[in-house]
Amino acid sequence: MNPRRMFATAGRVLTQLRHDPRSIALMVVAPSLLVGLFAWLFTDTKGVFDTFGGAILGLFPFIVMFLVSSITTLRERRSGTLERLMTTPLGKADFVLGYALAFGLMAVLQAVVTVAFAVYVCGLTVDGPLWQLGLVAVVDALLGTSLGLLASAFAQTEFQAVQFMPVLVFPQIILGGLFMPRDKMPDVLYTISDWLPLSHAIDAIQAVTAGTGDWDLWRPVLIVAGFAVAFLVLAPLTLRRRTS
Repeated sequence: MNPRRMFATAGRVLTQLRHDPRSIALMVVAPSLLVGLFAWLFTDTKGVFDTFGGAILGLFPFIVMFLVSSITTLRERRSGTLERLMTTPLGKADFVLGYALAFGLMAVLQAVVTVAFAVYVCGLTVDGPLWQLGLVAVVDALLGTSLGLLASAFAQTEFQAVQFMPVLVFPQIILGGLFMPRDKMPDVLYTISDWLPLSHAIDAIQAVTAGTGDWDLWRPVLIVAGFAVAFLVLAPLTLRRRTS
């Protein structure tokens, strides 16, 4: 890995995003709109948004960053851009980590906007510090980015990248504790949920909103960060230069 090449790749991706307002809107604005829609849906039902709003706050950035990173990376490969870049000294790790850095910066912006919107506009009650909620949202978005980069290596079309949603994303949503507390699930499903990173992301957000810090917060955050790093390590190993 060469830091100069990695930063150059990140700069190229950010330049492309600057000229793509639809992708910027999808990453920055869409999660806030979805959180706002959920809050509006239960505006007359007291306590529902405070109960589920935190988990929703972690869910939408994960999904959005998964879609954007997987489809964008796949488009680079299908267009032959990656194959041309591989003729230069740029390595696969430089490419993947450059993308991760660029989308990571977008994830920070997304987290700040989404958390601020959820708290100050939608009225989400948070007993813990807001910076902790923002940190968990950033880590969650980075998880979606790294999983999207890994998934893109196995897809041949943008449609196939989207088809990974039912395989890689939907089970995590169902077993993540959003619809039922994980400790009330059947033992087998609880064990499976413990191996799904989104479960721990939701646990971390719920710890912040409930004001329980220390190990209840940092343990799931470290687990999610570990999964994100593992996906980023695996992504260059599976990345192909071009999709036939």
